[in-house]
Amino acid sequence: MYIGFDYGTANCSVATMQGEIPQLHPLEQDNLYIPSTLAAPTRDCVAEHLFRHHNLTPLDSLGEQRLRRAIAANREEDIDLQPDDVVFGQAALDLYLLDPHESYYVKSPKSFLGSVGLREAQLGFFEDLVCAMMSNIKMQAESSTRQQIFDAVIGRPVNFQGRGGEASNQQAETILRRAAQRAGFRHIEFQFEPVAAGLEYEATLQQDKTVLVVDIGGGTTDCSLLKMGPSWKGKADRTSSLIAHTGQRVGGNDLDIHLTFKQLMGAFGFGSKTLSGLEMPITQFWNPIAINDVSAQAKFFSKQNFTELKRLHKEAAEPEKLARLLSVYRDTLGYSLVKKAEEVKIALSDSSVAKAQLNVASESLEFDVCFDQMVAAIESPTSKMVELVTEAVALGGVKPDVIFMTGGSARSPILRNAVELALPGSPVVSGNYFGSVTAGLARWAQVCFA
Repeated sequence: MYIGFDYGTANCSVATMQGEIPQLHPLEQDNLYIPSTLAAPTRDCVAEHLFRHHNLTPLDSLGEQRLRRAIAANREEDIDLQPDDVVFGQAALDLYLLDPHESYYVKSPKSFLGSVGLREAQLGFFEDLVCAMMSNIKMQAESSTRQQIFDAVIGRPVNFQGRGGEASNQQAETILRRAAQRAGFRHIEFQFEPVAAGLEYEATLQQDKTVLVVDIGGGTTDCSLLKMGPSWKGKADRTSSLIAHTGQRVGGNDLDIHLTFKQLMGAFGFGSKTLSGLEMPITQFWNPIAINDVSAQAKFFSKQNFTELKRLHKEAAEPEKLARLLSVYRDTLGYSLVKKAEEVKIALSDSSVAKAQLNVASESLEFDVCFDQMVAAIESPTSKMVELVTEAVALGGVKPDVIFMTGGSARSPILRNAVELALPGSPVVSGNYFGSVTAGLARWAQVCFA
């Protein structure tokens, strides 16, 4: 059996073809979408979990060495790993929010796969993470369909990373392929996510059109300018229908991070000064919330930085704010802060003012954020997204007949208005913001495997 598999930055989903109609399948209770999250007692538990409880072995000797080290570390910590100790999706987020200090929590590992400068051990660890998530999703999908699944078309962004170019893309795709192979997929193909979304939109077209697909996901924004319609439907070779592609690692996560930085981090010392009048270093307020940046997270949560934070606390003109930043370090609250900003962003889609409440140590903080403040806070990532839209049209040299916007972040009226202003005269339409990519991947899987 074959599936379309959207291994997303924010959420994952799968679909099969029921005749000519794609059908998404529940992956977490009755939910069609499972958050791209994992929680475990420690990071070393992931590799052992795959081996001990799912019999998923490494592909090479380096993986075997990594597994042995992980098992040894768990024994040293006296961890007797049980099958339910590694959890996924909303269950992982709930566990993390219950006690951030007591669980190893990862959100959106896809954001890291194309990172420049990753060491061999880091590449292997990300392979373990992705494999664990894919294995869980495969088991849930097989339970739903009551069939074994061996073939998959997996979606991928045009570019995984802003820096690194094609080398980053190959690195990320290799991790995804190896993880999928370990999880039990035998035949694996990849398709650009905006092309997949376009295939789903194409099913609604009664005549050929030039379509600009704008896919704004959690981690990336991808644009594909495509020839689509009845003349192209079902063709295995669509090379001549692909006019232009652009993509960059800027998406919904970046909107949330910028909103957190501008509207929430002031309570943790951003913009404050030392007793001698010096500005607090900006990176100390950016790095803890840069949840899609391996290097920034490593720098903030290093032991060396903890010493620096304690020094800044002693020298602060407003030490109570730096005390909160120390709590962010001790309790690894970066994900919690960004999650609150995401909730504010969603609330501001229907309201002019939204409230955020944060619990830090024994303190409860409240913030009121208005719509105009959010617009100002996310101006930089919004501009980058619009540049990708206009760049795709410039590269293609043809104006689109229609713009199809998809992806969870494409629901934002701010982003939709920005695209409409950038390309006046081309109507903007949308479908299933969350499911279009998955449905299109299933359609392409039918072409590849049926």
